[in-house]
Amino acid sequence: MDAFYASVEQRDDPSLRGRPVVVAWRGQRSVVCAASYEARTFGVRSAMPAIRAERLCPDAVFVAPDFSRYKAVSKAVREIFARHTDLIEPLSLDEAYLDVSVNKQDLPSATAVAQSIRASIREELNLTASAGIAPNKFLAKIASDWRKPDGYFVIRPEQVLDFLTPLPAARLPGVGKVMAARLQSLGVETVGALRELGGPALEARFGRWGRRLHELSCGIDEHPVESERPTQSISSEDTFAQDLPIGALATPIAELAARTWAAAAREPRVARTVVLKLKTADFRNLTRSQTPSQPPASAAQLIEIAQALCARVDLPESTLYRLVGVGLSGFCDPDQMQAQQGLFD
Repeated sequence: MDAFYASVEQRDDPSLRGRPVVVAWRGQRSVVCAASYEARTFGVRSAMPAIRAERLCPDAVFVAPDFSRYKAVSKAVREIFARHTDLIEPLSLDEAYLDVSVNKQDLPSATAVAQSIRASIREELNLTASAGIAPNKFLAKIASDWRKPDGYFVIRPEQVLDFLTPLPAARLPGVGKVMAARLQSLGVETVGALRELGGPALEARFGRWGRRLHELSCGIDEHPVESERPTQSISSEDTFAQDLPIGALATPIAELAARTWAAAAREPRVARTVVLKLKTADFRNLTRSQTPSQPPASAAQLIEIAQALCARVDLPESTLYRLVGVGLSGFCDPDQMQAQQGLFD
């Protein structure tokens, strides 16, 4: 979807159309959830501090996010997807992979399916979407950004190597700033240069990740579209209006743990690991986790474990924190959990 949250706001409020819209709460601690394309021309981007967005675009219209409305629109979009295929892997409210090797409408090509979906979204929801059509997931992801907004881009199998060769190596999934810098130190700026290093050399330097890098540089990605993705983690977090010392975190940790426990109640599997996330006033991220012998069986137990994890933070007591989060991870089936416990009886 194109600038999804902002586009929904502009659709539902005609006075916002054509104006720079920033979906965010105002304030020192807020971050941008989405920015309309009119706002993006000023350099406003998602995840940017809202106060910086306001400096970049003083005339921006700030709209508080309404996630229940966005979820309803996302559901409607996925219903359109489901008319064409059941192999749908959602990535977020506004993005998904679809495997249309076989499609329900008997359309002649993946491109025809994408065009049909985009037309339905426009006609039924009065929104626009962009599509990437390619032989595998990572190429489709890159292609989906190629003609935004309201466009589509096709990478045919015979075009894969020619398409990838001139791209910056940083366009490959998993190549962040640190890895890009390491590749640059080897003289690698493009995907083509990365491919020329060869699989053995990359594996010798970066291990299994090096082998994966070489596969990506050759356009190889065997990961299927997974329509049923098991939950990896459930968490809640909050950014404070004012930075707090660690001694003042007990109450917000309790509130977040209770929220996380309520969300996890809808998950049929059992979470084994409790995670505490902290962000200091200078934006340093910390995580502490514990996998108890018995998983937490109540919100009270989760609160107790999460609060106890604070004792494992070894920073000076004068350190201030701007954000805290409480999460559950390590989900497994109840039967699997009982079998594992039986090994130690």
